[in-house]
Amino acid sequence: MTQDELKELVGKEAVKFIDDGMVVGLGTGSTVKFMVDALGERVKNEGIKITGVPTSDRTAKQARSLGITVKGVDEVDHIDLTIDGADEISSDFQGIKGGGAAHLFEKIVAINSSKVMWIVDESKMVDSLGKFPLPLEVIPYGSGQLFKKLEAKGLHPEFRMTKDGNNVLTDSKNYVIDLHTGKIDNPHELADYLIQQVGVVEQGLFLDMVNTVIVGRSNGPEVLQARP
Repeated sequence: MTQDELKELVGKEAVKFIDDGMVVGLGTGSTVKFMVDALGERVKNEGIKITGVPTSDRTAKQARSLGITVKGVDEVDHIDLTIDGADEISSDFQGIKGGGAAHLFEKIVAINSSKVMWIVDESKMVDSLGKFPLPLEVIPYGSGQLFKKLEAKGLHPEFRMTKDGNNVLTDSKNYVIDLHTGKIDNPHELADYLIQQVGVVEQGLFLDMVNTVIVGRSNGPEVLQARP
């Protein structure tokens, strides 16, 4: 199966966990796009009533186009389940997210959810984190000075740029710095260090957060329980 076929597979599997009346956090990224499409099919064909809380402008636009009711995170009193992708998931179910530059909103929605599910193709499952660059969302003002500090720390920072040479902007109009750390031996320690740096709005380590992971494999979706 192709990578897109695996992504579509887990997207369709994930919406089986959504019940009528739920408030669902809708993540961002190529795998989630398939899930939102599948959720739109359920809304259309089964008439289920779902409120989606999107983590990016592009997910919100997609959900609305499919007839899914969309509300902001501050417009709901709870979120039953958030379904999102991940860029890496370690064997102990820690994650790196932010390849789509939406990790700030993704983390806000996740921490306000009763349950969190990640859906990935099998290439995202790793023994330990760090091969995928670790994203930071940073405010533009002083970002050059912050870059120097991260460089001096040996974290190999790189501003994420568009094809035409401009800084990638998040939905909050912040910059993204990707850290090419290599293997991360102590993700909790690194997360604590990064979030204390002035100018860092959020870092892309999602730790002790996910409850269920659905992995797309060539022989079918595999459902893994990470936490109760």
